[in-house]
Formats: sequence, C-alpha cells, structure tokens
Amino acid sequence: MKVKLITIALVLFTISINSQKILPYYQIPKMEESYTAQNTVARMIDGLGFRYYWATKGLRAKDLAYQPKGEGRDCQQTVNHLYDLSNMMLRLTKTDFKQEMEKEKMTFAEMRGQTLLNFQAFSDRIQSSKELSEFTIRKAGKITVPFLNIINGPISDAIWHAGQIASFRRSSGNPINSKVNHFSGTVRE
Repeated sequence: MKVKLITIALVLFTISINSQKILPYYQIPKMEESYTAQNTVARMIDGLGFRYYWATKGLRAKDLAYQPKGEGRDCQQTVNHLYDLSNMMLRLTKTDFKQEMEKEKMTFAEMRGQTLLNFQAFSDRIQSSKELSEFTIRKAGKITVPFLNIINGPISDAIWHAGQIASFRRSSGNPINSKVNHFSGTVRE
C-alpha cells in the first residue's frame, strides 16, 4: 500500500514539474553590444520583461487585491491591463503569437506567464526586423500610427504599470526580492 502511494505521488510530482514552463526574464538575456534601433527597442522590452517578472513573482492574493486609497485599478486589474498592453504590442507590430487560452479563463499565474511570453515574442520580432519603420501602420497610404507611438504608447505605459505593481506589493508588505539588480538585469545568488 505504501509503495503504491509513493509511486502515485512520484508520478504526480513528475507530471507537475514537466507541465511547468520556464518563463523568460528571470534575468535580462545577453545581447551583443550593437546599438541598432532594433536592439535598443528590444532591450527596452527586455528591461520591461525583467521588471514585470520580478514585480509579479510571488504575489499573494492580498497583494493582488491591494489598491491605493482613492480611485484606480487594484493590483490584479493592473496585471490584466499589462496583459492587454502586451497583446496590443503584438497586434500593432503584426507579431503572430498564439495566446494559449482566453483571457477570461486565465488564472493570475497563467496571465503572468503569457504576458512574459508576449514580451519575449515582441522583443524577438523587433530584433529580427530590418527597419522599425516596417511597423508603421498605414491606411489608404497615410501613416496612422508611426512606430514611435508604439514606444511612447503601450511600451512606456507597460513600464509605468510594472512600477505600479512593484509599489503596490511593497505597500501590501511583500517587497521585491532585494537581490534583484535592475541596473544590470541580474539577480545576486
């Protein structure tokens, strides 16, 4: 009987471990020191991904429910907004990246993971482009959304909101890991 229980427990543990994905942005990926427009924008996205990874890692239900006094989004609503912004970045750059499930069905962990994967897909798309101007949106031959608006729009907005989550979690008593170095994009061991 004990052998059967141990075997079942090991099988379930193995299935659980194998079903977990390694998420990007534990650290900022290494990049050649090449200052092209594409690498610079991709690095901004990687910095955003790193900040979002650590701002959202280990959030508790109490942290997700936190809302500063006054009006505005609570932490979970801010996470939802960041997911929407990550999809907007993909859509505006015509980055074909499948979402694993509908937003309404996602748990916090699933939404966090998909947002990080979206940031990575967006960064990869930017790096592989020949020119950033290929992402300029045109209708009837007229520019309707220049690429610069993607930078000062959803990219900057997402950086702002990742900082809000970091602030919210500190206020709810769960600050970011002190070993995170935002300057170098690494984590001290």
